[in-house]
Amino acid sequence: MFGIAEVARRAAVRLRVRVNPGVRHFSTALNYHLDSPDNNPNVPWEFTEANKERVKEIITHYPSNYKQSAVITLLDLAQQQHGGWLPVSAMNKVAEVLEMAPIRVFEVATFYTMFNRTKVGKYHLLVCGTTPCMIRGSCDIEGAILKHLGVKRNEVTKDGMFSVGEMECMGCCVNAPMIAVADYTKGSEGFTYNYYEDVTPKRVVEIVEMLRRGETPPVGTQNPDRIMAGPAGGNTTLLSEPKPPPCRDLDSC
Repeated sequence: MFGIAEVARRAAVRLRVRVNPGVRHFSTALNYHLDSPDNNPNVPWEFTEANKERVKEIITHYPSNYKQSAVITLLDLAQQQHGGWLPVSAMNKVAEVLEMAPIRVFEVATFYTMFNRTKVGKYHLLVCGTTPCMIRGSCDIEGAILKHLGVKRNEVTKDGMFSVGEMECMGCCVNAPMIAVADYTKGSEGFTYNYYEDVTPKRVVEIVEMLRRGETPPVGTQNPDRIMAGPAGGNTTLLSEPKPPPCRDLDSC
């Protein structure tokens, strides 16, 4: 018979076997923090002067005794400023500004996959992997990007330009498959987060190369026969303004 500790250890081993650590999100690349030369509490980190003003403005959106509620927004701002990822010193700064225990900030940063705790590319490409996109070929989309860039999921290209991750449903199911691109090339002042929908393996590679050249691909649907989320080829219903009711009081009609 095994003791409780041994049973728990074996269960943990089985769990690690089931979960492929190579496909974790950037936010969960580590379950805990490990100091490194460029990511430790002794590395100075501060909001820029412009972002300090933004921080003050953001905090005014919340009651003075609940300013901790701004933690997600400030972490997002810090991530934009720091090129797409959050070092521990940035999280400590957010804790200091909001007068929170650092562990409370760490809890938020490790819970939400939108926060990256390891380096990402200047263009962070996020492929939707939820069922509608998967049925429409999201695995082929991701495969085309990874092959073209010569990286694995959650790796950064050698030039630091691109990284590829997975994101859950982004609400564009009707235009599946789709990717989102977080652009950190211009810092927090010029940060953009754009959707590219109805992509194909060929088109997604074209988008990557346009980004590499510093161009801005047209956002939204990549299907020339579709207008926004309308059906390809044009509408077949709702072709005119709806008729108003014959009288204002529907009960008397």
